[in-house]
Amino acid sequence: MDFRRSRTGEFPLAVLQAQVADIQRGHRSTLLYNFISLTFVMLILHLDGGLDWPVFAWFTISLVVIAARAWLMRDLMRKGLSRSDPKRCLGILSFGALALGLSWAALPFVLPDFAPLGQHTPLMIIMGGMATGSIVKQIGYTPLALAYAVPILGALIVSLLRHGEPNDLLIGACLTLLITVFIRRSIWAQHIFINSQVARHEATALADSLTRANSDILRQNTRLEALANRDMLTGLANRMFFHGRLHGDIARAAVIGETVALLIFDVERFQAINDTLGHSAGDALLREMGTRLEKIVGDGSLIARLGGDEFAVIVSGQDAVRRARSHAARVLEESRKPINFGKHRATVGLSVGLAAYPDHAATAEELLVSADMALYEAKRGDRRKLGEFDPELRRNAERKRLIEQDLGAAIETGALGAWFQPQLDLTSRRITGFEALVRWHHPQLGFIAPPDIVNAAQAMHLSERLTARIAADACILARQLPALGLDGATVALNVSPREFALYSVADMLEEVTAIHAVSPSALEIEITEEAILDPALADAQLKRLEEAGYKLAVDDFGMGHSSLANLISLKVDRLKIDRSFVKDVARSETNQKLVTAMVSLGQSLGLDIVVEGVETAEDAAVLARLGCTMAQGYLFARPMPPKALSTWIAEHRATVVKRRRKTGHLSVA
Repeated sequence: MDFRRSRTGEFPLAVLQAQVADIQRGHRSTLLYNFISLTFVMLILHLDGGLDWPVFAWFTISLVVIAARAWLMRDLMRKGLSRSDPKRCLGILSFGALALGLSWAALPFVLPDFAPLGQHTPLMIIMGGMATGSIVKQIGYTPLALAYAVPILGALIVSLLRHGEPNDLLIGACLTLLITVFIRRSIWAQHIFINSQVARHEATALADSLTRANSDILRQNTRLEALANRDMLTGLANRMFFHGRLHGDIARAAVIGETVALLIFDVERFQAINDTLGHSAGDALLREMGTRLEKIVGDGSLIARLGGDEFAVIVSGQDAVRRARSHAARVLEESRKPINFGKHRATVGLSVGLAAYPDHAATAEELLVSADMALYEAKRGDRRKLGEFDPELRRNAERKRLIEQDLGAAIETGALGAWFQPQLDLTSRRITGFEALVRWHHPQLGFIAPPDIVNAAQAMHLSERLTARIAADACILARQLPALGLDGATVALNVSPREFALYSVADMLEEVTAIHAVSPSALEIEITEEAILDPALADAQLKRLEEAGYKLAVDDFGMGHSSLANLISLKVDRLKIDRSFVKDVARSETNQKLVTAMVSLGQSLGLDIVVEGVETAEDAAVLARLGCTMAQGYLFARPMPPKALSTWIAEHRATVVKRRRKTGHLSVA
């Protein structure tokens, strides 16, 4: 830092502060000397018999000026003006020095017939000494010393010149020369003072600079270490440090035969808090969660934030699994208490996954995957619980991976396709239609459950291709039905409500039916209740399907919250009563009442009713008595591949004919 005078002629703040400090150090003694000198002046005048009211007035004013200067200095120090605005402080102090210098300069004019080289010589000596002393004593700031000394010396010169005697003129000339010397001496002394201050401050600044540089280096090293090892938000170990520690602990455990347990924590509702309260609230929540973990896990286990709302704890050494379970239980219990984060307060739950080396994994990567699987399983259930790794989880994960990996090829090659389950009139057993159901026999896994196929298609963004594949098979069957003597029979196709948000179902069906030259009226689109409950999700597309001529059916009716207004506005053709109401309906009075209510609703709206999941003749008879007209289920036929349909249709007709002959009804089914 450069402490020399700036281009504007002003000194830097540090030099001005030093000048104020120099004045402050000698201020009390200066005022004391002035008070003593005033007292001596009054004593001399008293001995000479020169005391009168003007002298007393002068003395009083001088004392007031001394007291005012003392109070002014204390006030400036109290307000801190000497540090914050030293330039202004110097101006105020110089004004005070000028006031006291003028009060001394007034003395020769207060006394009648002031004789500086006669009767009042002692007074001239005192005044000259006071002026000289100020120049000698006050070396840090020239204006203040001159403001005090020049008026005094000037008054003496005027007094000497006023007498006009040769000696008086000679002494006056000497005093004039003395003033010049004093001014030069004062300027020189101030220059020396400022140079010494500059040198001192430059040395101090250099030392401070070196200290700061050293501190900066240490801070940077600490910061680099923190960046390398610590999560900047929570102060916990970060992902990089976590992975290094996990590898190291497993390597050590492999040598000495110990166990390493890994806990993975996931914060519930974190995304909702981020979305509604902002990222600052989310950050505050994560910091508080990190603090809770540090308070609970106090056995030296490593606590890390892996990213987002996921935390991990590595527990090594003796009884690692038991200690990990204990940590998880205490953290879960603590998570049930409200948590304060920022200005907010909420109860935020946790889910925990636990896996251990070497029981569940052979490497650090496998251990992390196993703990993640256990966490995912815990979140699938009731949440807010500990999920421990089970080897079945890995088998399921591998199974899911294979399904997702091979699904696209299965759709393209035709290994995946539609099987069909017949729908019959409950009274006449006449075939009224078929429902297309997705089936896939995986070369390694065997038959894959339809929900697993649908979930895999969504995960791999293959939902449209999957539904188009089933729709194509449905169109092929619809074209064959007239040749099989089933004019008017329809083929039902399931469409998941989620698909309406992924792509245009109406456009896809329009393209498929056009390729196969099938009338939309030959197809029935089955949707679950939530699709018609959310108009924003599917309303426009369902309207398009209705206008194109497709029949619409509500699948799993009774399990959701259908809006009657939407049922009417969409002109739904059929309601399919869920199998949960059909099972054992013959022995369940409650189910009979529910089915009766739904049948009445359908009849009042002019809708056909189809019951699914009919498995016993007893249930079929009760359903027919309750007013149900059409049904499907294992009692009549299981889903079958397209090539088996013609054989089943022929056999079914033969069975119906035999039945009708026995009952006396000879019409053909």
